Parts: sequence; structure tokens; C-alpha cells
Amino acid sequence: MGRMLFLFLLVSGFANGNPLPQADHIISGRITDDSADALPGVVISVSGMPDAAVSDSRGEYQLRFREGGKYMLRYTHIGYETVTREALLAESLIIDIVMKTAEYTTGEVLVSATRAGEKSPMAYASVGSELLRKQNSAPDLPYLLSLTPSLVETSEAGNGIGYTSLRIRGTDGSRINVTIDGIPLNDPESQQVFWVDLPDIAASTDNIQVQRGAGTSSNGAGAFGASISLQTRTPENKAFAEISSAAGSFGTLKNSITVGSGLLADRFALQMRYSGLTSEGYVSRTGSDHRSAYIGGLFRNTKTSIRANFLLGEEHTGIGWWGVPADSIATNRRYNPAGEYRDDNGNLKYYDNESDNYKQNHFQLLWNRKSGENAFLSAAFHYTKGKGYYEEFREDQAYGDYGLQNPMRGDEPVSETDLIRRKWMDNDFYGLVYSLKYRKGALDAVVGGGGNIYTGRHFGNIIWMEYAGNTPKDYEWYRNDALKGEFSIYGKTAWEVTEKFSVFGDMQYRYVDYMMDGVDDDLRDISQDHSFGFFNPKAGVFLEPGNDQKAWLSFSVANREPTRSDFKEAAGDSDATPKPETLYDTEAGYSFTSGRTSVYMNMYYMYYTDQLVPTGKLSNVGYPVTTNVARSYRLGAEAVAGLSLAEWLRFDINVTISRNRIRNFVEHYTDYNTSDWSSEYLSRELGDVDIAYSPSLTGSADICLNPLRSLIKGV
Repeated sequence: MGRMLFLFLLVSGFANGNPLPQADHIISGRITDDSADALPGVVISVSGMPDAAVSDSRGEYQLRFREGGKYMLRYTHIGYETVTREALLAESLIIDIVMKTAEYTTGEVLVSATRAGEKSPMAYASVGSELLRKQNSAPDLPYLLSLTPSLVETSEAGNGIGYTSLRIRGTDGSRINVTIDGIPLNDPESQQVFWVDLPDIAASTDNIQVQRGAGTSSNGAGAFGASISLQTRTPENKAFAEISSAAGSFGTLKNSITVGSGLLADRFALQMRYSGLTSEGYVSRTGSDHRSAYIGGLFRNTKTSIRANFLLGEEHTGIGWWGVPADSIATNRRYNPAGEYRDDNGNLKYYDNESDNYKQNHFQLLWNRKSGENAFLSAAFHYTKGKGYYEEFREDQAYGDYGLQNPMRGDEPVSETDLIRRKWMDNDFYGLVYSLKYRKGALDAVVGGGGNIYTGRHFGNIIWMEYAGNTPKDYEWYRNDALKGEFSIYGKTAWEVTEKFSVFGDMQYRYVDYMMDGVDDDLRDISQDHSFGFFNPKAGVFLEPGNDQKAWLSFSVANREPTRSDFKEAAGDSDATPKPETLYDTEAGYSFTSGRTSVYMNMYYMYYTDQLVPTGKLSNVGYPVTTNVARSYRLGAEAVAGLSLAEWLRFDINVTISRNRIRNFVEHYTDYNTSDWSSEYLSRELGDVDIAYSPSLTGSADICLNPLRSLIKGV
């Protein structure tokens, strides 16, 4: 805790104790709607600059510049037409703006219903289209978000392509809610988002919001530590075509082409993208061969818009999830044990198609309508089709493990064989989500929710055997099916009590029913049925003690059901069946902007009951199971600072210091007697221990240099 306090004092001193010289030029003004009422929450961005200003409750804004020159300003607000202004800045200027109500709406309404607003008392960060386009060379989305506070990204192939994942505040991907255009993206069974199934998704993404903590209510999987909201690019109003290529180390090559029809007859627009991505990977035999496409169509009239989106993804990736053994790190960091075997002469060999192969296609139909002057209604139907397998070579497999009798070779029975097998997933996910947004004066309210259904089929085939006997071709040795239904409804209200003080309330009810039926790859019956009802309330306050200062405080409750793996491993042992987890999240933050300096600070305390963690415990049939631990917590401090040393030089840094502990942890283990290799299953109390994969210190820094900015601006 002392380290957290020191960090806060250090950053506060940097921001306040030694203030930097104030900017020489200021652009300020007031923004109103077409009824002459003040318009708060308008985002004012400057072309080529990373920061943006936001109009306050009086509609007033202020931008500071160290140098004069020509600047392009952009004013945006959901439900209003975007305004651009060119400013020739020789001295301070006052620019007042009147924004007209948009004649049509897009998918932004459904997206905004699930996001934190400008005055939401939550910890969040936004990534805009300009930054996404600059950084989108080849790596998957977790690597494009690597500068986000408290985020740690990983890559099985070692170069950010293929199977990548992320953790936020130590929370793994199965506890992070992800939506695209307000539509749930998490796989309902594993609750993960497999970014490898969405190659080059950033090329079709306009902006991303990353909420840390329980966040605001959203559609889909429970947000148990963070939320990520993606908004796809709306078809452009002007026709265009662009081709881009990128090449890098380890044989990495990405090519993409994007074309747009522009607005036709002031009603229709169509946009398409195709991308191909290949890489050998850093780790041996983890190469990738990916293809993706995006097709977006838009129809609009004066009050209504309809969008149809098609996201098509296909991936072929070398298996790398075994990791590099510890004893190989010093001698061969690229070593990959997947597919390794020895031939009849004892020579080391590798199976050349040890691979993961999957296709995932998303279809979305989004409808938005403006009703009157203050209400926006949105609904979206979605359908996701996924099908694929991973293929692996296995040595010395017992026939009985596959439900087969030992074949005869001559007069002798054969008990083991080498084989090649494929494990398949074939699933469908579809549903409807909706929101009704109402905004008038100091009140901003949303009601939303949805219903989703998932059907999944898991099965395995043997495609080759060294000694097949009478085994039929493509023999299927296991199959199990899953059906999961979900219904949720939420309501949110933000009310500006005064110009400096606002309150926020958010309530969600979520019901889940999940059924599994059949046998798994170990021939064990995993049939079971579970139902859950969750109530997730949230509340907070937001203050603006000064024009350049903001502060917030919030408390949230979140609940989450166990994953398929949690239930599957406990099958057959009712005492080991996992219970749902509960999170109580408290957030308190402060931000300050002055001159060329911006500072953001947030403290959080995330207290869990029944969090599921690996403890080494075995079920009564000998399978390792995750265990509900009674009490655990994450206590941390996040600090973000930005400094513009000059117009062409900017420095940004973020640091998170945290303490992540499980109270009264009980470890389960097997104790072996090395003299006769007898074993005894034991447990021991270890007291308070760290939560796995949760570093106590994370951070990142970014230096942006553009020495030609002044030259380019003057041209």
C-alpha cells in the first residue's frame, strides 16, 4: 500500500508541484444545439493530435496550443451531425458552434448504450480510428491495445500473430466482456474471445473502449474484471479504394484491399475489405495462414438507418499452446514440443500438420431510429457460425481410451498404436439485442438487453492409425452437445444534479440456462444442467471541481457463471461442482489537465467471493478441478500521465501497482515416495497467497516524435 501512495504523490507532484508553462494560444467557445440549448459531451478533436477536449455541462470547451498555425477541428456527438472547422491560430480565438440534429442514426446508438459515458464514474480508456490505423501493421488486437493501462498481452507464437490473449488487472479473457457494435462476441461456453478467429479485425474497427473493473452493464458474458467494446467502421460517404501491405520479421506478410461505393442516391452505401495474413511465427512451427473479409451495407432515410455487417474469418495456425519447457529457455527459446515423436529407428521427428483450423463468420443486422427529439431506439439481430478442428499426432495410444478393442497382429494382440486425431467444434450462436436511449436536459437514460441462444457440438475423429485393425475410417470416439440460453435486461440513468455534480445508477438482471449432454474425449459422461439468475447493480457520483479537473467514485456488483471446462472436469462429483463467482468493485479516480500536462489516477478494490482458481484439487474420479475460494481481492492504483514537450514531441506513460491475494489458500497435492513410487493425496494451508498470473507492477510508455509536423503544416 505504501508503494501505491508513493506513486500517487509522485504523479500529483509532477502535475501540480512544478507546473509547466501555459500554452500561448487558446481556442475556446460554446457549443449549442439547433434550439440554442447548451450541448455537453461534445468531443472536440484536432487533426494530428492525440488528445481531445469535451464540452462541459454549459457546452463550453477549451483547447490549448503551444504554437500558432493552421489546425483542423472536428466536433462530434452521437445524434448530431459532425462539424469541422479550420482555425488559423495567430492568437487566442473564440469559436462557437451550433450542431444540428442528425437526420439519421447509425449503429453508434446501440454501441453507446453499452459504453461508459463522458461522466460515468468508471475507469476506462478509448482508442480512436487514427491510432488503430497507425498501429495496425499485422499483430492481433491484444497487441494493438498493449498501451492500455493494466493490460498484459501474450502470444503463443511469440510475435503477436495467431493465438494471442490479454489480461486486464490480472483478469483473464474468460472474465472480460467483449461486444462488437453492441453485440456479444464472447464464446458462450468458454466465455473467451479467440482473436485468432477475427484476423485483421482492427482494419474494420472505428474505435474501441476498454473499461476496467465491473464497468457498465452490457450484453453477453458477465464483465467480471473488464469490458471491451468495438465499433465497426460505418460506410464512408465518398467513394474510395485503398490497398495496404506490411511485411516484418519471421516471414510476416499482410495484404489488404478496401473499397467503398460512397453514398448513392443519398440513401445507400457499401464498403468491403479483404485481408490475407501469413507468418512463420517466432516459436518453431507456429506459423499462421489467415484470411478475413468485411462487407458493410447502409440504408438510411431521415429518421431511420439499417446496417448489415458480414465479418468472415478463416485461420490456420500451428499449435503452440504447450509452451516452451523451462529447461529449453536458455538453449532454444523457439523450441516447440507439439507434434514431436520418434520413428522406429529412434530419430526425432515432427508431425507436419500439428495445427488448429477454424472458420468463424458473423452476420449482423442493425436497425436504428430516432423517435421525436430526445429518444433513440436500436435493435440488432446477430448470428455467428463457427466450425473447425485441431489436428494432432499422438504416440502409443491405448485402444481402450478410444472405446476400441485391441486388434490382432498375427496371433498377438496390439495394445497401443500411433494415431492422428481431430477434435471438432461446430457451433451456432444467435440472438437479438436492443436499447432505448432517452436524453433531455440533465437526464440521460437507457433501457436495454437481449436474448441469445447457443448450440455447440463437440466430437472427435481418428483419421489415421498405425494399426487400425477393423476400425472404420474417420472413426468417431466421442460426442457431446451443449445448449445455452441467456436473457438479460438493464437500465442506466445519468443525472446532472448541478453543473459540477452528477449521479449514475445502473441495474442489470441476467438469467442463464446451460445444458451439456454426451461423453467427452475420455469417454466420461458429462451430462448436466445448470441455471443461474444474477442481479448486478452499480452506482456512482461524478464531480468537476474545476474546468480542468474531474473526480469520481463508484461501487458495482458483478456475477459470473462457471465455464464449460469448470463444469466438465467436475462431472460425476456433485461436491466438486463449481458455484458462480461474485465481485464487489469499488473505484475512485481523479484527472487533471493543465497546459501541456494531463494526469489520470484511479484506485480500485475488487473483492471476490467464491472466485474460481486452480488449487490442485482432484474430483472423486481423479480429475483436476477449479475450486471456489471463499475470499480473494485485488487492490491497486493506476496512474496515467501525458506530457507534450513540444508540438512535435509527446511522452505518455501508465503504471499500475497492485496487490492480488487469496485469503487462507488451501493447496492440494500428491506426495510421492521415491523409494517405491507410492503416493498419498494431501492438502496444506498456505495462508494468504498471490493470485496466479497477476503481476504486482505493470506499465508501459510511449514516445511520439514528429519532427516534420511544422514543415508539413506550413505546406
